[in-house]
Amino acid sequence: MTTSTDTALVFHLPTAELKDRLGQPALVVVDVRPMAAYNGWRLRGEARSGHIPGAVAWPLKWFDLIDPAEHAQHWAAKGVTPDKTIVTYGYTRAEGEQFAQALGKLGYPTVLVYEAGQPTWAADERLPLERLPRYHKLVHVDWLHELIHGGKPETYAGNGYTLFHVNYGMPEEYAAGHLPGALYLDTNRLESPDTWNRRLPTELDATLRALGLTHDATVIVYSRDTAALRAALILMYCGIEDVRLLDGGYDGWVTAGYALETALRQPTSVESFGLSIPRYPRYFADIDEARELIASPKAELVDIRTWAEHIGGVSGYDYIEPRGRIPGSVWGNCGSDAHHMEHYRNVDNTMRAYPEIAANWREASITPDKLIAYYCGTGWRASEAFFYAHLMGWPDIAVYDGGWFEWSKDPANPIGVGVPGPDNP
Repeated sequence: MTTSTDTALVFHLPTAELKDRLGQPALVVVDVRPMAAYNGWRLRGEARSGHIPGAVAWPLKWFDLIDPAEHAQHWAAKGVTPDKTIVTYGYTRAEGEQFAQALGKLGYPTVLVYEAGQPTWAADERLPLERLPRYHKLVHVDWLHELIHGGKPETYAGNGYTLFHVNYGMPEEYAAGHLPGALYLDTNRLESPDTWNRRLPTELDATLRALGLTHDATVIVYSRDTAALRAALILMYCGIEDVRLLDGGYDGWVTAGYALETALRQPTSVESFGLSIPRYPRYFADIDEARELIASPKAELVDIRTWAEHIGGVSGYDYIEPRGRIPGSVWGNCGSDAHHMEHYRNVDNTMRAYPEIAANWREASITPDKLIAYYCGTGWRASEAFFYAHLMGWPDIAVYDGGWFEWSKDPANPIGVGVPGPDNP
């Protein structure tokens, strides 16, 4: 069966044919459902979660967020180009056709729509699905809304939870409006404002007890920047097993139309965290370990800063004078400056599709079979990269906590500048 768009024929592809064609080099499958569904959440009660293997993500809501003149550019970045055979699918036939029509208007000659959609594919256990291995730790706004209003959403054990509005020294932001029930968490309570490194275990123990946290707690963090990722890493290092991040953060909640509150809530302290801190010391690397990583063929020290910072064009910080990189480190990118992570996020500020992150890392020899330690200026951007690798199930990952701030302070440490090459590590 076919339907016509402005310039293209849209063919409706049956399940068996799509299965047979998966993996063809000239075929690109596009999942137009929300990112949460692509990652692994069952938003409509489907039998199994995840996406069709190899599919790229382009949620339909992005049509309202991206200038129509830039659609083709965004699609091309995902391999969706007119010379390829494009298959689109969503939860329904109509969703797949909506994206196919947009392709047709831009001159894509022939588009295929998987008419049955993901629910039909998921219902057949013989058909493969892929998903973000730890998708449940990247919660979406509807999940959190259900939880806050007394529900028991998917993957939540019902053991109680603590929600934190996280930032660096701005309680007035919290007071102006936060998610219902959220407590305020200042990152200064988790890291030293002098070194930006994690605080001592005794200090962290006191902080977590004051916040009412035990190691078996469910903790959900969100912010308007990278602060929540920094907090998540330190909480995990301490030993909290169930730390979750709100994908899209504060802005995603507001954009969804959900309410805020201004009540200044206070935690109830507990007598014991329940175990010795740190439970997972391997999540952080210190300067001697960073030196060992550089020398090891089975490890990579990854620079999560801008290219200008990596080659020594700028330091990235008004309180760091030296410019350059740790010699031997590989560039992992971040965003436009020290305060942004566009390379790792979508247009709606959610986490970029994890296969795209992994593919970019693979090009830089950043692979899960190695010991990977991320660094940036002071640990915040590196913490975001760490958390995404954790979501992907990478086994040996850490953050070099001192980062460029610590490394560049010691004149005995070598500094790399300029474009890296065989004679310029």
